[in-house]
Amino acid sequence: MNTITLNIKPIQLTDEEFYQLCQVNEAWRLELTAKGKLLMMFKI
Repeated sequence: MNTITLNIKPIQLTDEEFYQLCQVNEAWRLELTAKGKLLMMFKI
């Protein structure tokens, strides 16, 4: 599995916003870290 890491700390997603992001991007496995990084995992 490949991973892309984005620093989204300045954006401050709420739990609901992150949930909605996951819902509209079902093909990706998304994780939000405590340090404000969004991990996007996918298979090639």
